[in-house]
This record gives sequence, C-alpha cells and structure tokens, in this order.
Amino acid sequence: MSLSEHQAASLSPETVVVAAGRPPRERDQPVNPPITLSSTYFGTGPLGDGDRGYGRYSNPTWDPFEEALGQLEGAALPGLLYASGLAAVSSALSLIPAGGVLVMPNHSYSGSLVMASELAQKGFIELRTVDIADTDAVKDALASKGPAGNAAAMLWLESPTNPMLGIADMTAVAEAAHEAGAIVVTDNTFSTPLVQQPLLLGSDVVLHSVTKYLAGHSDVVLGALATSDPEIRSALLHHRIIHGAIAGPFEAWLALRGLRTLALRVERSQESAMILAERLAAHPAIESIRFPGLDTDPGHARAKAQMKGFGSIICVQVAPAAGLSGADAADKLVEALDLWLPATSLGGVESLIERRRRHTAEPASVPENLVRLSVGVESVEDLWADLKQALDTLDG
Repeated sequence: MSLSEHQAASLSPETVVVAAGRPPRERDQPVNPPITLSSTYFGTGPLGDGDRGYGRYSNPTWDPFEEALGQLEGAALPGLLYASGLAAVSSALSLIPAGGVLVMPNHSYSGSLVMASELAQKGFIELRTVDIADTDAVKDALASKGPAGNAAAMLWLESPTNPMLGIADMTAVAEAAHEAGAIVVTDNTFSTPLVQQPLLLGSDVVLHSVTKYLAGHSDVVLGALATSDPEIRSALLHHRIIHGAIAGPFEAWLALRGLRTLALRVERSQESAMILAERLAAHPAIESIRFPGLDTDPGHARAKAQMKGFGSIICVQVAPAAGLSGADAADKLVEALDLWLPATSLGGVESLIERRRRHTAEPASVPENLVRLSVGVESVEDLWADLKQALDTLDG
C-alpha cells in the first residue's frame, strides 16, 4: 500500500485520509483501489500467513480501508472492517472472558447497552454501568469485586457519550482500568480519529460505526475496530472469521471513498455546530444544552484538553410550551423543520435530528425532551433559519 507507518506518522491526519490505502505507483495502474468481487482465491496446500484463502477470511477491497483506519488511529496494525457497527461491538465484547466484569457508561449507544445487558442476563458477563464523567465512580466500579468475586475485565468508553455528551477523563480511567487488569475499548464514532485518538490516550481497542462519519454519506452500514496489540487483533480477526460478520466489497469501497473527504466534512460540521450551539443556548425555547465546545458545558475543560475539536453533535432539552410537555414540544420542533431531516443516524453530509426517547431501547435516564442534532455540511445560516422558525413556533 501507499503509506508506511513512518510516513503516516509524519503526515497530518488531513493528508492521511486522502493518501492512505492507495495502490502502488505503477505506470497505467489506477489511482484508486478497484473493487474485487470474488468469494474464492487460487491456492493449494495449507494456508499460511498472508494467504487470502476464502472470501470470509479476506478481500483485497477491505485492505485499503483497514490500512487507512489503522494509520489514522495511530495503531501499529491495520484495522478490521465489519458488516456493521454492532458486529464490531460484538467482536470487541467477545474479548471478555466468561463471567468477567464489564464497566460501561450508563449513557452509551443503545445497541451496545442492549447487547451487553443481554450477555449479562444470560450469565456470560457481569455488567456495571456508571457515569463515565465521574472518574472516582469509574475507578470504584473497576476496583470492586462483584458477587462472584470477579475482577474487571473490560472498561468500555464513549467520550463524548451518546446521547448525553458526557466527557470522560480518558487517560485517568484507562490507567485505572489497566491497574485493575482490564482492557479498554473506546467507541470513537462521535469524534472520529481527526478529533480524538483513544489509542494514544491509553485505550487498547478503538471502535467505529463506519456508517457514520467515516463513510459519511448515509449509504453503507459498516463497523470497524483498530488496535496496536497483535494478540488482541488476532482474537478479533478470529471472531470475525468464525462469526462471519464481514463487509461486502462494494460497501468497503464506498467507505474508503467517503473517508477521503472526512477532514473537509469534519471541519465544516464542527464549525457549524459551534455557531448553532451558541445560538440554541440563547433561545428561550431551549431548556438546556449539551455541547462540549461551549465554555459553560461541564465537559468543556476535559474536551479541550484531550480533543482536537468538539465534534458536531449537539443535544438540547426542549422547554414545555403552550400546554405541551417537554417531550411533546420536542416532537413539535422536529415536525416543524424543513431542512433538518428527522432520522436515526448521524455523521452524514446531511443534518439529522430526533427525539431520542422515542426509541424504547434508550435508557430511562435520558430525558424525554432530549433532542439530538447531527450537524451536516449545509450552509449554517440555512440550518439556523430552519431551526429558528421551528423554535419560534414553540416560543410563541
């Protein structure tokens, strides 16, 4: 592939997203990797290292994306691409030994929480949920022994959390996890490697829903993991092969194409999110707001210290209005919008909005009137004009 580990380390991430995973520079060869549509590869005798063997083991179309993700996250090894973000979650959770303790944020991606809860209900693991922004509480959860006397096996991190945007002291909690003998997995979907590199902050594995920012165009469903630990990567790869949670080659190709514009999309959406957050905070129809870029946000100082920006997700609680509860007012806000799209996802070029508690899997601790906004790349003035006219209907 095009960039060595040394070359990638010497380049800015904004360059790596464009240059990583390119084919060799050979006359008349394509600039972009082609799609390989094959389930079968030539070969005789026992399979060795580097042999593709079969389409469930490997595909040449995965390689460029996996190389690029590993380099962007500062990993010493290529990443691993999965059929979905939850397939990557399942693979990461498989690292927990039977009966092991998982410490997870009480506000996390609902799919991760549901999967972990089901594993706990079946007796496979012990689950402890905690406010990830409360460092002492995280340390206590890691250090304490459960009813079965088991020690912590894994700390699951999201920072910012989904959807409450809580910010963890990532280095401190990672150190505490390692002292307890646990590995650290961080879902970095909200931040992307351009804003935050968890492996460099002490995490052992980093996870992405590639569906979101990395692919960026709301046209693929994929997930990915990255690590610098060869043993962990080998275990994750084995899980992917045996459980068959593999990416389609066309989806992998689309994801790499989307990755090429990640830096431009993140820059634009972050700038717009900052402007919108400041204006939303001042609107009387907004009861409260969470956005780590605001200096009034409780996670601002931590985010400023460990992130290269503040992301482009904003969460607001809508105030009750004109005989409406906060939840009803939030629904009315979403329905009154024209440019913002009411949809479940984030990280695409389009701006999306939704009231999170409409999902039955969302934790009960998420307020009923909480609305999550994913800021896209449209004109910020157009986005604000649409929000303002909808908010004004509530305030009036």
